[in-house]
Amino acid sequence: MLTVLDPHALRRWAVLTRSALAARRAEIDALNVFPVPDGDTGTNLYLTLDQALDAVRADHERRGVLGQVGLAAEASAMSRAAMLSARGNSGVILSQLVRGVSEELVAADAEVADARLLARAMETAAVRARESVVRPQEGTILSVADAVAEAAKEAAAAGEPLAGVTARCVVAAREALARTPSQLEVLARAGVVDAGGAGYLLFVEALDRVVRDHTPLDRYEVDDFTMNMDLRKRPEWSVPTVRPPAVSAGDAKDEEHQGPDFEVMYLLDGADEDAAARLREELDRLGDSVIVSGDRELWKVHVHVDDIGGALEAGMAAGRPHRVEVTPLTHALRPQPRVGLAVVACAAGPGIAELLHQAGAAVVMSGPARRASAGELLEAVRGTGAGDVILLPNDRDTILAARACAQAAGQEGQQVHVIESGTAVQGIAAMAVHDPGADVSTNEMAMTRAAAGTRHGGVTVAVKPGLTSGGQCEVGDALGVVAGDITIVGDDLGEVAVEVIERLASAGSELVTLVVGADADEALVERARQAACGLSLGVEVEVLQGGQPAYPLLIGVE
Repeated sequence: MLTVLDPHALRRWAVLTRSALAARRAEIDALNVFPVPDGDTGTNLYLTLDQALDAVRADHERRGVLGQVGLAAEASAMSRAAMLSARGNSGVILSQLVRGVSEELVAADAEVADARLLARAMETAAVRARESVVRPQEGTILSVADAVAEAAKEAAAAGEPLAGVTARCVVAAREALARTPSQLEVLARAGVVDAGGAGYLLFVEALDRVVRDHTPLDRYEVDDFTMNMDLRKRPEWSVPTVRPPAVSAGDAKDEEHQGPDFEVMYLLDGADEDAAARLREELDRLGDSVIVSGDRELWKVHVHVDDIGGALEAGMAAGRPHRVEVTPLTHALRPQPRVGLAVVACAAGPGIAELLHQAGAAVVMSGPARRASAGELLEAVRGTGAGDVILLPNDRDTILAARACAQAAGQEGQQVHVIESGTAVQGIAAMAVHDPGADVSTNEMAMTRAAAGTRHGGVTVAVKPGLTSGGQCEVGDALGVVAGDITIVGDDLGEVAVEVIERLASAGSELVTLVVGADADEALVERARQAACGLSLGVEVEVLQGGQPAYPLLIGVE
């Protein structure tokens, strides 16, 4: 029996928990009725820990330190990996429980953890888990974690040895889990305990077992000890005396899905505590099951929403979202077999929309101050009824939403291929080479090449002062944009347009496309056209009425 936790015991705790979750993931999934009946809590807990262990092992093997890392370093590595691997609401909360344990072990900087340090770790774990949830709900994993923390604190204060503390934690976890149906009506109606709480019970039971039956383990793999578990169902996880009330067919239909349609998760860089707090508030306004957890370097974001794009835009306002995952929550969104190829394209103005429509694309209006959300793009993708859809965002700030749309559509049975067109002229160039008779691979390659081969720019007017790559600008200045960057500041839009065209041009330029905006005058267009015609002999100039706001002229050179 252990009197302290060393790095080997910590590692064994994680491995045994993973094995327990692997053995009982389906049983926990069956309990899952809150916050939505998506049936994947056990799977998310297992995959979160499984991938975290794999990541830590791979890193230690790469550095040649497998089995040689100290307690604090081991805990820190596991905490980071769990946050990066977290899946679903339950996985994110589990990562925060791991984070809380890690924080205390790292702060102590000790080679081993005694009963008192372990008790502090379990307390901090419960605090971090509750802090991560915008609207904490009793009768969930949070209630079980709180009960475990209180039991550990009391046991340590009473002078209990390590085994005494872990034993008290197990009892508290089981009792708290048994109480969850009385705390949450949806659990009582379903006759089950909370799924996340059941997963945390396994976490605590694994700790107690390691303390009582310890054999050194220097790997992150299953061994005979971890596989020697009782796999019988746990009848105490159901509440057979409780039955949900009878409902009519209409009521049953209404309860098939309640709440938002999508689970959105992403990692967020570059946000401080204040930005994270504002993000929590905004996501809470947009949806539910909000979790924003992490530190100043990296945050894990989780929310259930209808507006995928809104959730992503909120993240973009706070920092830099990446590793976006979108999962449909409604049972109505099961994959359906589809065939054929279609194109969905974004348009910032009516003229651009008409051009894209005539070229064969389904059009979604999207531009400055009214960019399409991932949900709107997904609706357009669904509307095509095609098995494969090529998606043209035609705007740098819509590419992230397009990627999220592609992931969500894939889970519904449609394959979306995003051509990362950052501006309308790139989208128009891509549509020009679209061949309805060719397969998706051929079209994707040709359209990607056409978009990437189009040098792009535009002119606009400054609406506020600021420092640009072209120097300081004031309100009303003419701005020239080249490849997405403001590189020219001037007094006259026509002169700036000429300079943009000259910078975009090269010896091999063959086609200049001028897309005329809603606020352009004839003099500006004519001056730009003459400048384009004067680039070289034989250059073709195409003037298109785009009607887009904000940019009197968009320019593409191929």
